[in-house]
Amino acid sequence: MMKTNLLICFCLLSISIFSQDNQAPISPIEDRNELKINGLFLILGAVELDYQYLINDESGIGVDLLLAFDDENLDINYYVSPYYRQYFGKKYASGFFVEAFGMLNSVNDYTYDNTYDPATDSYYYGGGYEEDIIDFALGIGTGVKLLTRRGFVVEIDLGIGRNLFKNDRDFTIIGKGGINLGYRF
Repeated sequence: MMKTNLLICFCLLSISIFSQDNQAPISPIEDRNELKINGLFLILGAVELDYQYLINDESGIGVDLLLAFDDENLDINYYVSPYYRQYFGKKYASGFFVEAFGMLNSVNDYTYDNTYDPATDSYYYGGGYEEDIIDFALGIGTGVKLLTRRGFVVEIDLGIGRNLFKNDRDFTIIGKGGINLGYRF
């Protein structure tokens, strides 16, 4: 009788152990998409959304889209910025990263008109006007991405680039960066 009771307890215990093994853990490997919003630009007067597709545990490609709604704090109207990132963290596509990006950007440039009158040997300065300048830049950036087990993402990044075409204006060097909050799914 004692052997029978011991055998029944052992069988029930082993069934209990195997039933716990069937629980599917949350795997970040299956989650390859991220959607983020830049909290810093929301304060400054713009909306920046970021979508990223994770290629593998060390790299990802994505695109940033910024639309400004406050002209007093920002000179930029919009930008679309595709990028490639290389990660150096221990978790799947997180930790320290470097990126290369392109950026199609539009800025408001305030220019001044001046004319020279040779008869009076004087310069006359007219009022300024605002001009919308569209240019394309290439740049590099760096940052850090923190990830929870449930997929919440916090990212801090900073990048600098150079506009390639209209170099006679004030907006030769461009920057991007922010504090992004989002979700990996």
